Amino acid sequence: MARNSADPVGVIQRLRDGMADGVLSFPLTSFRENGGLDLDAYRAYLADRLATAPGAVFPACGTGEFFSLDEDEYHAVVEATVEIADGRLPVVAGIGYGWAQAARFARIAEEAGADALLVLPHYLVAAPQDGLVAQLEHIAARTRLPLIAYQRGQVAFTAESLKRIADIPNVVGLKDGHSDLDRLQRLTLAAPDGFLFFNGASTAEIQARAYATVGVPAYSSAVHAFAPEIANAFFTALKDGDDTFVNTLLREFYVPLVELRDRVPGYAVSLVKAAARLRGLPVGPVRAPLTDPSAADLADLEKVLDHGLSLVGAVRRPV
Repeated sequence: MARNSADPVGVIQRLRDGMADGVLSFPLTSFRENGGLDLDAYRAYLADRLATAPGAVFPACGTGEFFSLDEDEYHAVVEATVEIADGRLPVVAGIGYGWAQAARFARIAEEAGADALLVLPHYLVAAPQDGLVAQLEHIAARTRLPLIAYQRGQVAFTAESLKRIADIPNVVGLKDGHSDLDRLQRLTLAAPDGFLFFNGASTAEIQARAYATVGVPAYSSAVHAFAPEIANAFFTALKDGDDTFVNTLLREFYVPLVELRDRVPGYAVSLVKAAARLRGLPVGPVRAPLTDPSAADLADLEKVLDHGLSLVGAVRRPV
């Protein structure tokens, strides 16, 4: 049965606590070889991810191929996530496109029991600051759920606009994917107390220390989608100030992974899904317009993954 919190303040506190205690998990969406949604496989995969104690779970977002889901599939994915999470951690569903369509997805997510929403960048066009603010105002007026704005691509808020969106009653935070630390510092200084920020850069661990210096220590982890052992080991080392191990993981796993990711557009998702398949996880292929990695890139990914797992005392497929 779908359920969501009637207490937005409680949701915000749970998010804050989760962001301090673990990485933010952005699960993959499982598809069959014919492209259809495989909900049973998704349930099994998600249960495995949530057993590794992430701080919060963000279904049907970028890593979950939100952009390729229809409304019925989206409802099914969010509802399954709510059921598997079973109140143990916050469920933040992705919404996006223009505000009218985003509001439709917001209603679906609310019906499915999501606790909060991540507003992905709007579709296609560049927009002035007034328009970016109005976009969130329109969405916020049409849902009771807390909203986290995502600035990436054509969405980038100024400090003045940040103040304006923070005044919208149910806009509670910002995910940053630009990695412009000068701009981000200005935003954190402009924000009211309690406003949530987290690092949403691709392979966020690469820049985790830099983000922390401007007051944004929380981050999303695509690596958690296929290697929670590595993601959690990095999080713990970073939190404990173990710079030696942090540097080892960065140098020997994360940097090679990013270099591989940067070879082909879309690999930020399709490589993650391929790595999950290498571990025997039931996630299936990506949907067009993404493509699965080439055989040569898959072989390189296998080497990077095996070495990364060895660094944290894990293996690709435990016996």
